Amino acid sequence: MQQRIVDRERVPNFTLTMSKVTVIGATGNVGMFAAHAISEIPYVSEILLHGRAGREDLLDGIAHDLMDSFAACGNYTKINWTTDIEDVKGSEIVVCTAGNARVPGQTRLDLALQNAHIVSGIAQSIATVAPDTKIFMITNPVDVMTSVGLKYSGLQPQQVFGLGTHLDSMRLKSLIATYFRVHPSEVHTRIIGEHGDSMVPLWSATTIGGIQISNLPAFSRIPIKEMVESVKNSGELIIRGKGSTVYGPGEAIATLVKTILGDENRILTVSAYIRREVHDIGDVCISVPARVNRSGVFPVTIKIDESEVVQFRESVEKIRTITQQVLQALEKDKAGPES
Repeated sequence: MQQRIVDRERVPNFTLTMSKVTVIGATGNVGMFAAHAISEIPYVSEILLHGRAGREDLLDGIAHDLMDSFAACGNYTKINWTTDIEDVKGSEIVVCTAGNARVPGQTRLDLALQNAHIVSGIAQSIATVAPDTKIFMITNPVDVMTSVGLKYSGLQPQQVFGLGTHLDSMRLKSLIATYFRVHPSEVHTRIIGEHGDSMVPLWSATTIGGIQISNLPAFSRIPIKEMVESVKNSGELIIRGKGSTVYGPGEAIATLVKTILGDENRILTVSAYIRREVHDIGDVCISVPARVNRSGVFPVTIKIDESEVVQFRESVEKIRTITQQVLQALEKDKAGPES
C-alpha cells in the first residue's frame, strides 16, 4: 500500500489505496493466468508470484513473460517472484492456488487430505507474516480447503474465503441468458452449497430483467436438469479437452480481487464460514451469497424455497462430514506417532 489515487474515469467518487497481491502456486496454469488477469485491475500496484523452492527458473520466466505482456499494453504494474513466504508481507490479498489436482482413481477425501497438508502450512505462514491480509482459497476441494485455511491461519472468518460456486453461478447465468436470448447482465441467479455434485441452484432467486423466472411462460420449458448437469460437468469437460481449466477460474479470481480492492460491496457467491445465515444451517465453510468489500466477505441472511433448503442441508452435511474427517486426520498426522 504505497500511494493513494483517484482515477475519475474508472472509479468516480472513490479514493482507493494501491495494493500488493500475492499469488501462491504461481507456477500452475491457474496461478499464472490469474496473475495476468489481476494485473489489469487499476488499483493493483504489485503482484508477487510465489512458488516452491526449486522452481526459481520457472518463476523468473513467468515474471519476465508477464513483464513483456505489460510492456505491450502499457501496464505499469510491478511484478516480482519469490520462494520465501516472508515476502508475502504487506499483501492485501493472498490468492492460494497451491495444491495437487485430482488424478484417476483418487477419492475426493484422499485429495482433500493431501492438499490440506499443503494449505495448512501455507495458512499458518501467511498469518504470521501478513496477519491483516485476506486469504483467497482456490485449491480444491475448495470448501474443505477454506475451512483448513481458516483453522490453521487463526484469522477472522471474513478474512478467509474461497472461490466456491462463483464461477458455477456465472456458468448458469450464461446458460440461462442463452436460452432466453437476453444479455447476461439481465440475468441474476446463483448456485449455493458445495462446489461439486451437491451444488444447489437457487431458481427461487433467479430473475430476468427483474422478473421472477417462474413468472415467464418459457420457464415451463427450460431444461433445468440439463443446465445444472452442464454446470456440474463443465470443468471435467474442459480438463478432458485441454488438460486444465484456466481462463474461467482466472477471470473469476480477478473479478473477486477487484471487488475487494475496489470496496464494491457486491453480493457474490463464495465459500465462506456460515453460522445461521441460511435457515439456521451452518458451522461450515460453504458457498453462500456474501457481501464482498475491502474488509473481506460477510455472508448475508437469506430465505429460500423449502425444496432448496432440503438440498442445501444435504450439501452442508456432506461438506461438514468431509471437513471434519480431513481436519481430524490432519491433526493426527501433525501430532505424529504416539510415543
